[in-house]
Amino acid sequence: MVIELPDASDLSSHVHFNPEQGKVWLDEQRGILQTLPAMASIWREIVTSIGVERSRNLFMRSGFRNGEIDAELARKQRPKASLTDLFLAGPQLHMLRGMAKVIPSVLELNAVKKQFLMELAWVDSYEVEISLAELGVLDMPVCWNLLGYACGFSSTIMGFEILFKEVCCRGKGDNECHIVGKTLADWEDAQDYEIFSSSDSLIETLYDLQAKTIDRSSIEDHKEERIFSALVGESAVFKKMCTMANKVATSKASVLLTGETGVGKEMIAKGIHLHSERSEMPFIALNCAAIPQELLEAELFGVEKGAFTGATHARKGRFERANTGTIFLDEVVELSARAQASLLRVLQEREFEPVGGTQTRSVDVRIIAATNEDLEEAVKGGKFRADLFYRLNVFPLHIPPLRERHDDIPLLVEFFIDKYESLYTTKTLGLTDRAMGHLLHHPWPGNIRELENTIERGVILTEKNQRITADSLLSGTRAAQQLDVDIAIDGITSTATNNGDQDSWADTIFEQSISMEAVEAELVNKAMALSDNNVSKAARLLGLSRPAFAYRLAKLPTPAAE
Repeated sequence: MVIELPDASDLSSHVHFNPEQGKVWLDEQRGILQTLPAMASIWREIVTSIGVERSRNLFMRSGFRNGEIDAELARKQRPKASLTDLFLAGPQLHMLRGMAKVIPSVLELNAVKKQFLMELAWVDSYEVEISLAELGVLDMPVCWNLLGYACGFSSTIMGFEILFKEVCCRGKGDNECHIVGKTLADWEDAQDYEIFSSSDSLIETLYDLQAKTIDRSSIEDHKEERIFSALVGESAVFKKMCTMANKVATSKASVLLTGETGVGKEMIAKGIHLHSERSEMPFIALNCAAIPQELLEAELFGVEKGAFTGATHARKGRFERANTGTIFLDEVVELSARAQASLLRVLQEREFEPVGGTQTRSVDVRIIAATNEDLEEAVKGGKFRADLFYRLNVFPLHIPPLRERHDDIPLLVEFFIDKYESLYTTKTLGLTDRAMGHLLHHPWPGNIRELENTIERGVILTEKNQRITADSLLSGTRAAQQLDVDIAIDGITSTATNNGDQDSWADTIFEQSISMEAVEAELVNKAMALSDNNVSKAARLLGLSRPAFAYRLAKLPTPAAE
């Protein structure tokens, strides 16, 4: 019996071509059109280089990941569909991608009881065509990528592990490609599923081969260059900065860190301390702009009992607490004239007096200062002492802004996703291509701090085992409006925007200078009205996850009481 597939227009409508920009999109995921002959040459090179078994594992893992991604799209496009129609989006997306024609004959689903059985045929599998053309008939099934896709999509949709096996395959001389899928527990031999959760043996092999050809001395040199390995980045400008920081770390010189707000100056200061001879000693940090000027000296140098009203006991200052270690003074340009004079004395004489004290105290402290202002200009303007500037400026180190480190953004994104998934006890599938594209093109005036906050917001608004969209990253920000402009430029338009009424509605918004906040509020209120104030239903009407919709709902102003 052949199972009838539902209408696939809800899926195919999300394929968009933009030849002017050189992009093809399936919803928010960017793809490419690749001919089979070109794919075949790569396929043959991989198989002949690493062997059939490793190639099989590699392609199955790739397919599994692709299946997980398409499961997200299916959930997004069919939020109200039955489990069967939702699941059948997988075979339909298989066909939409041009992988094979799928003919399902058996489908038994029960998510509650964790029961699953499916049988289907693949007609004109692209992997069979490639295999037969390049290597001829093999002694094993060859639809590796398709199998991985079926496992990834099915396991994601059903919420438990499902394994598909190709019991017949034209690539090994059979008349058809026949596939059976069952729960992992229903297979006597389920070792294939381990491919998707274990580390890739190909990668390990390549590392082993590489290790044999690299001289040990070069490894040590590389290790020295990347002494700040706790910091995230591989761009040339970042590595150059790390090399400079490494050189000064082992010295005794004072360091002046410069750079915009949010670039991570305190992280660099900690790195210098941890790789210095003082690493076992205290690291004390102080933001000079966060302390009232009248209390700054007491905070830095301590206070004696009775020094002023309220000083009921003696208290050590930051310098005394940092003795034998490192003190980090952020926003040093904000120091008062009196505090600057006291700091200069510490640098010159290695001694200070607590507020209200008469006895001089010696201190052995390395000073790392930081500023996001031009200290030379501050000196010219009379805001900062010239002699103190020259004392601090023994080793200036500039921390590059994030817009000069675009190559590091994917690494930082991965780091922050891991951090906030752990913090909020959740798991996402990473960013959509469109979301990553936005991050790569954003100017990042707030630098790494802004990026971290953006990723945290995206993790919070993304449901478990879903992909972080650009909408989730930008929710509630001014950049959300720019995103809509970027989407229009990039040729990604929703089905609704393909008709004249929607275009005129958009024109009205611009003509009347209606804000994005007002448009969003109107849509949220309308969705709530249509769904009888059911948040889940309202979210589905707008194609949003429930947390994402609830976040927007919470932003709306509370109606005034009558």
